[in-house]
Amino acid sequence: MRHWKIFAALLLCAPLTFASEAPYCGDEGVWVQILGAGGPELHDGAAGPSYLLWIDNQARLLIDAAPGASARFDEAGAAFEDLDAIVFSQLSANHAGDLPAFIDGSRFHSRTRSLPVLGPEGGSSIGLSAFVERLIGPDGAYPELADFLTVKSRGGYRLSLRGVPATGRRRWARFGNEDLQLAAVPVHHGSVPTLAWRVETQGLSVVFAGDFSNRKNVMAEFAADADALVVSHAEPEHARSEARDRHVTPSQIGRIAEQAAARMVILGHRMNRTRGRESQSREAIEAHYSGALIFADDLECWGL
Repeated sequence: MRHWKIFAALLLCAPLTFASEAPYCGDEGVWVQILGAGGPELHDGAAGPSYLLWIDNQARLLIDAAPGASARFDEAGAAFEDLDAIVFSQLSANHAGDLPAFIDGSRFHSRTRSLPVLGPEGGSSIGLSAFVERLIGPDGAYPELADFLTVKSRGGYRLSLRGVPATGRRRWARFGNEDLQLAAVPVHHGSVPTLAWRVETQGLSVVFAGDFSNRKNVMAEFAADADALVVSHAEPEHARSEARDRHVTPSQIGRIAEQAAARMVILGHRMNRTRGRESQSREAIEAHYSGALIFADDLECWGL
């Protein structure tokens, strides 16, 4: 049954390039939608790396708020009041730059319950709480949004900030509700504190691995038996050593996916240096991994 959902998603994704047609992620089940499949480049024709997890036709989880993600969120037909949480893999500009746009735009929605926002804490960079305070605190860049950090928010709801340790190797799993459970683990991405996220829902699991070099060698275990493994495809196979300190190469993706026995691999965060080289990347990955392999594009939706 799962195979026909993937096939149906392939058919449904074909018309998503037409702005006049709303994307469709299915009325039931669990779906991963790519809000943005690009990176930080201004000439890649894509929004930055950002994802939505749909459960029974509701957008329940936003993973990263990259530049352009708020516009794609609107195009996807998602409802801000349906979100159970926003989670960040890292707090760099190309993964978190659209957070103020989401918060500002949410004033025109009907959300009343608090919104958990989870992201990395620890390391040499500022953590989630300081990051948000600098953006929308009373003395931040957008002080007009500071009310969203208070109990008596005039915006209708309050942001609930939760820092997640991004150092060491310990798995974190302290957030969930009756519909989904979250876990996170620190991964190595150069000097940037970074987390990988795992979502469990309806007996299925999705791992948003994001940017990582696998120096800590934790991903295969963390993504064990995942129904979908979402990985950044930012570097080609011949990437130099300094690039390999930030991102895995295609052959490494293949080895990790095979070790994890992931059912499907979705390649996001596609940079211009990897676009146009899909054949070479596919060959390097499939030398180790025999599961379904998807090169993501904006607004595609994949059923599990």
